[in-house]
Amino acid sequence: MSINIRKIGITDLDVDCIVNAANSSLLKGGGVCGAIFREAGAWNMQRACDKYGYCPTGSAVITPGFKLRAKFVIHAVGPIWRGGSNGEEKQLHDCYQASMKLAEENGCRSIAFPVISSGIYGYPKEEAWKVALKSVSKYLRAHPDYDLEVTFAVLDDRMYDMGTKILDSLTKSN
Repeated sequence: MSINIRKIGITDLDVDCIVNAANSSLLKGGGVCGAIFREAGAWNMQRACDKYGYCPTGSAVITPGFKLRAKFVIHAVGPIWRGGSNGEEKQLHDCYQASMKLAEENGCRSIAFPVISSGIYGYPKEEAWKVALKSVSKYLRAHPDYDLEVTFAVLDDRMYDMGTKILDSLTKSN
C-alpha cells in the first residue's frame, strides 16, 4: 500500500488519474475544480461532464483528462459541512471509495487526490484528512491485489504537515 502526500499542484503530477473536488452539477467551479477544468481545456471538460449532468454527493464519475498529463479525471462530490451531524463523514468516505473503484475499473495504477470538501465546502481540515486517509487505506486493504500508488496533493505547509502527521499515526496504528 502506497500513500504519499506532496506539496504540489494536482495538475502537475504525472499520474494515471487525478480527482476533482467537484460540485454535484459537474460545472466548472473555483479552486481545484477550476484549475483542473482550465488546464484540461474547459470547453471539452464541461462537455464531458454535461453527458452525466449530475452526480450525487458521495459519488463520482470519470471523464478523459484531455490536455492534462493524467489520462482520466475522476469528479468526486464531497459534502458541504453542515456541522457534522448530517451524514457528512459517510458522504466524504463514500466519494473516496467511489473514486478508488473508478480508478480500479479503468486500469489506473496511480491516482492523485485533493483533500475533498476541505476548501469552500468548509469541512474541518483535520477531520477531512482523517476521513480521506482512512477511506483510501480501507479500500487498499480490501483490494490487496490492486497495486495503486495514491498521492494527496496540497499547496501549503499547514495542510502538508497536518496530513503527514495523521498518515504517520494511521500507519503506526495498523
